[in-house]
Amino acid sequence: MKRKATEKTVESEGGQMDEDESSHSEGEKEEEEDEPKGTKRIMKHVVSEDGVLRPVKLSRGELYKPPTAEELNQLKEAEKLFHCSLLKMQMEELLKEVALSEHRKRLVDSFVLKVTALLHTVPETEEAEMSEQSWLSEDVKVPFLLVPQATKGRFHMAPPAEVSLVGSYPLGTCTKPRVSVDLAVTIPAGVLHPKDALNQRYPRKRALYLAGLAQHLSSSPDIGTLRYSCLHGDRLRPLLLLTPTGGDSGSLTLRLHPCPPAGFFRPSRFHPQRNNVRSAWYTGTAAPEQDASEPPTPHYNSTLLGDLLPRVHLQFLSAVSAQCAAFTDGVALLKVWLRQRDLDQGSGCFSGFVGSMLVAYLLATHRVSNTMTAYQLLRNCLHFLASTDLTENGVTLARDSDSTAPSLSEFHSAFQVVFVDPSGHLNLCSDMTANTYKQVQHEATLSLQFWDDPTLDGFQALLMTPKPLIRTYDHLFQLCSLVKLQSSCKKLDLLSELMDHSGNYVLTALPFILSLLQRGLGERVLLLAHSLSPVLEWAVDSEPPKYKDQPPLSFGLLLNPECTASMLEKGPPADSPKAVEFRQLWGSRSELRRFQDGSITEAVLWAGTSAYQKRLVPRDIITHLLQLHADIPESTVRYTGGLLDDVIKRGREASCTGEEAGLRVVQAYDDLSRKLWQLEGLPLSITAVQGAHPALRYTQVFPPEPAWLDYSFFGREKQARALIPLEDKPCPTYITPIKVVCHMEGSGKWPQDHLAIRHIKAAFHIRLGELLHTQHQYTCHACPTHLDVCKEGLVFRVQVAYHREPQVLREVVTPEGMLCYRDNPEAQALELETVHKPYLTSTLHGLQQQHPSFGGACRLAKRWLGAQLFSADVSEDVADLLVASLFLQAAPFTPPGSPQVGLLRFLHLLSTFDWKNCPLVVNLNAQLTVADYVEIKNDFIASRESLPVMFIATPKDKKLSVWTKDGPSVQMLQRLTLVAAESLRVLEAQLVDPSQPQDVRVALRPPWMYPPHATFHRGSAPGEVTSAGGALPVIHFNPVSQYLSELRDAFGDLALFFCDPYGGTVIAVLWKPRAFAPVAFKTSQMGARRVEVRGEEAHSVPNVEAILEDFRILGEGLVKKVEPRTERWVV
Repeated sequence: MKRKATEKTVESEGGQMDEDESSHSEGEKEEEEDEPKGTKRIMKHVVSEDGVLRPVKLSRGELYKPPTAEELNQLKEAEKLFHCSLLKMQMEELLKEVALSEHRKRLVDSFVLKVTALLHTVPETEEAEMSEQSWLSEDVKVPFLLVPQATKGRFHMAPPAEVSLVGSYPLGTCTKPRVSVDLAVTIPAGVLHPKDALNQRYPRKRALYLAGLAQHLSSSPDIGTLRYSCLHGDRLRPLLLLTPTGGDSGSLTLRLHPCPPAGFFRPSRFHPQRNNVRSAWYTGTAAPEQDASEPPTPHYNSTLLGDLLPRVHLQFLSAVSAQCAAFTDGVALLKVWLRQRDLDQGSGCFSGFVGSMLVAYLLATHRVSNTMTAYQLLRNCLHFLASTDLTENGVTLARDSDSTAPSLSEFHSAFQVVFVDPSGHLNLCSDMTANTYKQVQHEATLSLQFWDDPTLDGFQALLMTPKPLIRTYDHLFQLCSLVKLQSSCKKLDLLSELMDHSGNYVLTALPFILSLLQRGLGERVLLLAHSLSPVLEWAVDSEPPKYKDQPPLSFGLLLNPECTASMLEKGPPADSPKAVEFRQLWGSRSELRRFQDGSITEAVLWAGTSAYQKRLVPRDIITHLLQLHADIPESTVRYTGGLLDDVIKRGREASCTGEEAGLRVVQAYDDLSRKLWQLEGLPLSITAVQGAHPALRYTQVFPPEPAWLDYSFFGREKQARALIPLEDKPCPTYITPIKVVCHMEGSGKWPQDHLAIRHIKAAFHIRLGELLHTQHQYTCHACPTHLDVCKEGLVFRVQVAYHREPQVLREVVTPEGMLCYRDNPEAQALELETVHKPYLTSTLHGLQQQHPSFGGACRLAKRWLGAQLFSADVSEDVADLLVASLFLQAAPFTPPGSPQVGLLRFLHLLSTFDWKNCPLVVNLNAQLTVADYVEIKNDFIASRESLPVMFIATPKDKKLSVWTKDGPSVQMLQRLTLVAAESLRVLEAQLVDPSQPQDVRVALRPPWMYPPHATFHRGSAPGEVTSAGGALPVIHFNPVSQYLSELRDAFGDLALFFCDPYGGTVIAVLWKPRAFAPVAFKTSQMGARRVEVRGEEAHSVPNVEAILEDFRILGEGLVKKVEPRTERWVV
């Protein structure tokens, strides 16, 4: 799926991957100085006398010079590796976009030199106890949470022993937009003690040293801002963030990493099975007996070991990069892929450093060749991630590790994900949860699935589309009060784990909560993901934020549609050993039940009968398990999986969102269809019965309900055999006609005149009504254009169709007597009603069977369109097609598994799709081939000027977009795009409160509020459907719709009229821009206008007062008031 061409940069959390911070002058310098890597200038240019850059004229020999070996390799690569040459060019442009310019590199080098010189001038202080911090000013705080409060050790400040660049910048893999350069500052050996690895002594000295550096640098005029942060959210590894002064302050961040001297600590001291945090010190209790063993502290050990190895890792990666020319570009593409999925930042993330090590691992183990391109490296990385489970089978970069290095099995016993660095001592994924790696695996598998699909824009889906948690997962819930996790650690008895994580109860409890929820949800979810604790930043004069102050912890559920709505959790037999475990998991909710097959097993039954309640069974499971096992109350869990369902709930049943009503409509239609097929006595047989109404594809916002009529509201009209509203009770309940198209077989007896065909169809309507009444006792009312059939309180509007009628309408006889065919609006409208709409209904009905959330997503989308007053411009059929495209071509996502995420992606599609340059292809029933896609694209480009601004192609409509030929207009599409983007940002506020500019508001009386069938039940009574004695009430009587139609017919040349058809109380009127321009006086054009004489000329202008009075007169009894907003227009 294509997106707007202007999106040439990769979006990240803060927006697109462009350099908003950089100055204009910097951009000019980059254009002048940069040359794309690996390219050659084939044609030289000179500047002519008039200042125009012109190509140099080449000789015949140079012009027809055979291609070089490099050019041949590039052509061969593009032909074999890419399914289109555009993808190769897109990759190359992306790499240019994210690479640092020469100007930026000079800025980095200059700033690093200044900071390095300042660091070497750090003054020394007297040695004192660590708790004695009088040498620090009040404006600088120590970036460390003291848990416990005190520890042994002495500290003094001294200049660093060494300052050197580490990380991605010297390696050449640093990318925009977040340009972070890492500087390793070696703490002098005299400041540290060999036993500082114990009881957080080294991390506290490290934080003190960082505070000393901040105090020294804060007085320098060359430093812009100073802030603290943590390396990937690890509170034991605080960083000092520096920015330069001036206009470049926002384009560069220098991160200072204090680290011990090389070889100061023995790596074997940080074995994952060793303890470096003593229980007696942490708990403040008496020392345990000598025989008592201390619990291992693998995470604490990994944190300290990580500070020992940054230079070793840089040397290793530099050696690998020197052997593979595409290494830096391959790592850059992998970083972009991770960034778009929010996987590269936060605690336990799959960082760019881990990505670099992954590429190095594939090269070192010869899984990829040194001659491969960046494209091939990215593809092989994704294949490795998708096919290798590092939670079960870890890998190592160590070739000849020493005997003290842990084995892979020892790593697996301490960590959930194992990827060992070249030293053999450090697990690079020590903080990563198994769920995070499963998420990485899932994303890699998904990317490979659509990588080579020629019908998709793989580049856009792979590297340009952001995937935030809320749009990626079907259900979302948050743990709001994180301080409650302290009691969770106590309930789960996690003291040793809490020591290991240095008091970080959020990261301590998280793996256990994930494991608990994974067991409880079981097959209901395909994937359980969680947000990564954000990387916090705070001012150097502020205390470090506490764990409870960080944002809520978010969890995403990717639902399994086959199991998620199951109300029964069937357990093991009562006499099975696993029954005890099952009862422990579910607590009081578990009970013995006997099933129809005679088995007696443990089981949990969840409450709920409607589809809405069944969708929220995961919420009940999550809140129950968290309360039972982790002491997390339900009030702390904010579950947003069904937050938006309230807007499609029925008025009479608060716990139902209409799926059951839609199912009853479809069942009644199926029964009527069978009976139509079985009718005897028709002169021609029926060849097809097709539904052509949104309710028959489960996408009607408020599905029709059976009408229980109160006959005291009606009088009987004998001649027409109809129920007429009484004068004192003028408006009965609204009855929706459900359209059904009945195709009759072809025959030579059908006339060739379109008027005669209509008469034959009217006769068929009469005959069908007689047969249905005679054979099935249905109440019917025949009209020339249709037959209304009342069945089970629902009214079906049957319309007879003849397949050649559109062709007959296109027949034209020329003056010479020749018969030719010309398309016309009447034939197109008939074909739309009898061919396209029935096909769309049957196809989308099948899509609903595959994806149960499709109908709900369509209904929410239409509800949003109505709330924003776009229903008149985007029809129900167009809305259904737009939502269907999200299910049929979901890349880079999976098909939406809940109505809420379907709406969010619908808004994203509206706001980002490039409607001007790309057709939206909806491949219904997978009927379109690759050749069809190419044909649609080519035809669209060739005929763009004459096609609708919103072009939607389907298998039955590849060239015309019959669905959107009447709207939206260019202006309304622009407005739709803007409002969709804003609604996506602030969804809850925008969903039911339109922000359209309005010139006049027409307020409706409460009984006439839209939709009448959902909010108004006048003339209806509770109880069973009773026979009307052969008479039908008024069908499809909608006063507001009739009023809107009259307004548009009378004043459509002056204004636009908007109304929410699903819950609106006002009609918004927007004057057209040229409505008030004076025109020359003509007596034939004085409708709603008045005369103004200026000098000797007479002009006419709209008579606003008379128009507003006409609004009131036309809506008498319907309109409560007309509210002009005169500041919006001037006469």
